[in-house]
Amino acid sequence: MTSPLLDVSALEAALQRFADARDWNGFHTPRNLVLALTGEVGELAELFQWLTDEQAARLAQDPATARAVRDELADVLMYLVRLSTVLGVDLDAAVRDKIAANAVKYPAPPGAGYSGPA
Repeated sequence: MTSPLLDVSALEAALQRFADARDWNGFHTPRNLVLALTGEVGELAELFQWLTDEQAARLAQDPATARAVRDELADVLMYLVRLSTVLGVDLDAAVRDKIAANAVKYPAPPGAGYSGPA
């Protein structure tokens, strides 16, 4: 068996404990989680809005904006993982399958170094 590309089991468990402790499971429906995820992606996008490509590339290193970038990335990841948990989607398998499908859809040119997940 190959090693996972993505192991979110500890994060899944931590988010489940967090939701359990606050009695939030009833609110963590797929629809609500997708809407929350969309909102967080919007907040992340807002940080990059109107920046040049060069400014955007430095956003996470700028002391004035680094924390906001980290916070929004974390929010996006946590809602994505929570959504996958609620839906019963194995993110590692989904990522592996998608990379394999993309490799077929977008074949690497001859001599390119990457051919897909190990």
